[in-house]
Amino acid sequence: MQHLVNCLSRHNTNMGTYVESLSGVEEHVFRSQYSPVPIPDNVTLPEYVLQNAELYGEKVAFVDAVTGKGVSYREVVRDVDRFSKALRSLGLRKGHVVIVVLPNVVEYAIVALGIMAAGGVFSGANPSSHVSEIKKQAESADAKLIVTNSSNYEKVKGLELPVIVLGDEVVEGGMNWNKLLEAADRAGDDFAKEPIQQNDLCAMPFSSGTTGMSKGVMLTHRNLVANLCSTLFTVTKEMEGLVTTLGLIPFFHIYGITGICCATLRSKGKVVVMGRFELKKFLNALITHEVTFAPIVPPIILSLVKNPIVDEFDLSKLKLQAIMTAAAPLAPELLNAFEHKFPGVSVQEAYGLTEHSCITLTLAQKGLGSLHKNSVGYVLPNLEVKFVDPDTGRSLPRNTPGELCVRSQCVMQGYYKQVDETAQTIDKNGWLHTGDIGFIDDEENVFIIDRIKELIKYKGFQVAPAELEAILLSHSSVEDAAVVPLPDEEAGEIPAASVVLSPGAKESEEDIMNYVANNAAHYKKVRVLHFVEIIPKSPSGKIMRRLIKEKMVEKIKTSSLTKSENV
Repeated sequence: MQHLVNCLSRHNTNMGTYVESLSGVEEHVFRSQYSPVPIPDNVTLPEYVLQNAELYGEKVAFVDAVTGKGVSYREVVRDVDRFSKALRSLGLRKGHVVIVVLPNVVEYAIVALGIMAAGGVFSGANPSSHVSEIKKQAESADAKLIVTNSSNYEKVKGLELPVIVLGDEVVEGGMNWNKLLEAADRAGDDFAKEPIQQNDLCAMPFSSGTTGMSKGVMLTHRNLVANLCSTLFTVTKEMEGLVTTLGLIPFFHIYGITGICCATLRSKGKVVVMGRFELKKFLNALITHEVTFAPIVPPIILSLVKNPIVDEFDLSKLKLQAIMTAAAPLAPELLNAFEHKFPGVSVQEAYGLTEHSCITLTLAQKGLGSLHKNSVGYVLPNLEVKFVDPDTGRSLPRNTPGELCVRSQCVMQGYYKQVDETAQTIDKNGWLHTGDIGFIDDEENVFIIDRIKELIKYKGFQVAPAELEAILLSHSSVEDAAVVPLPDEEAGEIPAASVVLSPGAKESEEDIMNYVANNAAHYKKVRVLHFVEIIPKSPSGKIMRRLIKEKMVEKIKTSSLTKSENV
């Protein structure tokens, strides 16, 4: 493939790079307006993010927003080393997957980096997931070990895997975290240590990708180091240690572990850790801990704009300089309302995906070009993007919507044990097909305007329709089902189902919704359900989701009108 690439003649026009293909067809490839940044060789992710940490030994790296419990850089370095040693003494070997079922806690990054430093592969799971979902992730990843806390132990104790339990409490059947670290101190030399290469796997987050069910995304140390090099290129030596970041986005999510924990450790800032969103605690944390940077999702921005509780706080005490929203699109009206209420706070939108190790495009830049509202940002250094016609595969010029494709050293190695799914996502030339429709304008602004993929974004969480359809179809009274997203002001999108009942079935719409709720995580619940006579499908058997969505929206409107007329 490299030989083929070398055979192509290239020339640059403006900031887009046009590559003349062998067939004589111009390929429109867009690169960053910024110079490439170097990616260090032969360094693991833990080594990269903790480089020079000893110079910041007593500085707080993580602090709990509510309790004030803190962990210093010295303690992070010490405990990453102790935990990696403990894991190897338990028999963990290079390439073994460890599932971490934890809420956001101050030790989270120590757990993840300790697994990676031991040669293991960190795989975060949502602690609010149903037992069956955690089991599925553990089995799909061929996991060897689980790390959790006492409140989530019940969910994992039946998985027939060794369990390490965080905290002081000793849980019967689990290995205590504190005792493990103490034992590692007494163990002396680490004879089991294996050399770790940069191209070894270090993380396996689970993503629904552009289609269907959740899959393990294989990421190497180099993938994640390369992503941090690109996203942190604006951070100068003088800026080190100055940023205080809010750690509210779940750390099991790629943005939580890479974009918040690892990025902040690399730039020697502080993470203010929050387990869950409550508006009063959120505002207290921003003010008390002098947070300067807060990555949040649109529903929180909505609360900040509309909830009267906000007016109880003295907003002049805020040290907040910027918020970033990356998990779901931000409505223009919401953006304007936020900027009006918080005039000193800049709003940065970003775009990222698990398969690309995290952030891919961002507006957190050095001041080149204009900050264009509703753009998800510029192409970062070391990245190439193109926009292709989904039907023909041909690349498209500026200002022409097409499927966004990206190529860089951040692109995943593939989906674990999913060869066909990988081939559908990464083409033979190394382009990752995102499933999102967008375009690039004349000023390097990239816009995302639609999704080919069918994922529902509920409060920033990914919900795969195929997963909910499988649950619905497992009900004895359900003959057919389709799940689509419906727009919702607070959540962004909500899962809505059209269901065909079997003849003679007596269940109500609420009964079927409760059935799904009992078999899926809270955020995956079906929020609207309509009984229908048939699920419309194309000749090839594909569910015609757009048509279903239109019918559901129409039915809701009609129902609302009828109710208002009867009032």
